Amino acid sequence: QVQLVESGGGLVQAGGSLRLSCAASGRTFSNYYMGWFRQAPGKEREFVAAIRWSGGSTSYADSVKGRFTISRDNAKNTVYLQMNSLKPEDTAVYYCAARLLLNEYKYWGQGTQVTVSS
Repeated sequence: QVQLVESGGGLVQAGGSLRLSCAASGRTFSNYYMGWFRQAPGKEREFVAAIRWSGGSTSYADSVKGRFTISRDNAKNTVYLQMNSLKPEDTAVYYCAARLLLNEYKYWGQGTQVTVSS
């Protein structure tokens, strides 16, 4: 059974940084994409960033390009989202997700709250 557990959220001032972690377990993820999504109050969930576990290719939403970096640690089976130059509009619950190549995201974590104060 796939399990994704996020951590690292919190309260930070605008311009600050946070690093989110997503510990993945339950299977080998070499054929998976790992993604970060977020959902702000009253808004739909939106894509933030993704990484292909094998090879490490990445993609980002335009709103976070140049500020956020997604990475993975194979030894720890963990995916990270380094968030720099945070803005109040980055405030949301951030979710880790996993999908097989060519499939939709099927596995989701419980989410971690990120609040950026102005």
